[in-house]
Amino acid sequence: MAIGERFTSMMQRPGQDPNAKDDVSWWMKYAGRGLGTIGGLIAIFLGVWNCAFILLGSIMCFISGIWQMVVGFIVVMIEAPCCCLFIDFVQNLSDFVEKKPYWMRGLAYCLMALPSILLCSGINSIIGSGLIFATGGVYGLMSIGKKGARPDPAGMTSSGVGSPQGTVPPTTDHHTTLMEDPDVWRPT
Repeated sequence: MAIGERFTSMMQRPGQDPNAKDDVSWWMKYAGRGLGTIGGLIAIFLGVWNCAFILLGSIMCFISGIWQMVVGFIVVMIEAPCCCLFIDFVQNLSDFVEKKPYWMRGLAYCLMALPSILLCSGINSIIGSGLIFATGGVYGLMSIGKKGARPDPAGMTSSGVGSPQGTVPPTTDHHTTLMEDPDVWRPT
């Protein structure tokens, strides 16, 4: 067994299908899960610091810190249920969220991260909730999927094969570019 296969088998969730059902690359999945876990833990820590601003009389930063700690804990429960083994329903919640599409998770993370920044725009809120927002961005990118192959523009101008419906006759002049010859791309 290769080192890469061992690593992926260790990082799998219990009961997870080893064959991916979507076309998201493995490193993107681990980036989302890792950023969510580390970002959630940092958000909890910085939320405690935000709550310390109650000593300076800032109620909004106190509420922002509590919100940030709750959101950080929710993200850690979803992304790394092994960190919360002492709570019974964590695995069920994590499995429920895993069945949802990536765009829903990304949107939920982004929306959960915003109130803390809006209530108290200090550096603790920006970094802590910003990491959760970035996790939502990663899941948003995962929902887009892989990029398609780029068409060969040289093949389109010389043979007419890549043109819409094959209506452009092949040209013998190899020095013609798309900008010089307006007849190469005709609207259909």
